[in-house]
Amino acid sequence: MSTLAPPDFDYIVQLVHRRSAIVLEPGKEYLAESRLESVAREHGLASVTELVQRMRSGSLDAGDAVVDAMTTNETSFFRDAHPFNALRDTVLPELIEARRVARSITIWCGATSSGQEPYSVAMLIREHFPELRDWQVRIIATDISPSMLDRTRQGRYSQLEVNRGLPAPMLVKYFTRDGMHWVVAEDLRRMVSAQYMNLNERWPVMPPFDLVLLRNVLIYFDVPTKQAILGKVRQQLRRDGLLLLGGAETTMNLDANFERVPHGRSTWYRPTGA
Repeated sequence: MSTLAPPDFDYIVQLVHRRSAIVLEPGKEYLAESRLESVAREHGLASVTELVQRMRSGSLDAGDAVVDAMTTNETSFFRDAHPFNALRDTVLPELIEARRVARSITIWCGATSSGQEPYSVAMLIREHFPELRDWQVRIIATDISPSMLDRTRQGRYSQLEVNRGLPAPMLVKYFTRDGMHWVVAEDLRRMVSAQYMNLNERWPVMPPFDLVLLRNVLIYFDVPTKQAILGKVRQQLRRDGLLLLGGAETTMNLDANFERVPHGRSTWYRPTGA
């Protein structure tokens, strides 16, 4: 049971929403307290209550650390098989055929967390599409969490993390052992570019995307924020580009300018009129 007083929790709710647009629902007091305990300790404070009191008084600026701690970073390699099967079987083959003249593919993994998704895409490309080795293939991985971006750049994972979804042959082929950790091959790390991005703020200048993977992200936002993000995604997508959302997410009733494009057992979205 949380010892966080309602005014202190309300302060955290408003801070996180203001800086990231993430909505913390009532009843998440225990979650907030457990995640912020490490932030309090880092500042030499005895409790989350003391942390909030210091922030409210203006004597401590720990807003970025609070948002970082409250960001959900659940991920795994090849998370949910169906989208990756679709990438392998239809999405990438069709995209490769459409880009044979340009010989360039740009993929955006939004909310990359610690990097398992972009590296899964990179491994899939290397494993099944050797013809792309002399193409320009870019995977841009963004996140609001500086600590997660550092982990993505390092490409360094524990045994527990590689056990989650990563087939053993791929582990041996695309990773090297370093003590108690496994490190992604340099070839794959060159394919992935990690950069900071707050989806609720002004977006950095980015190239047009052929594929956008924005999975399990919209669920944390209110409806106006979801609509704004989808509108920006549509502007960044090439006319024949595809957007992938999480299994429980949809553009329906949010943005009428997307059409559903089924691929196998996964659903993708394309700007209408493409």
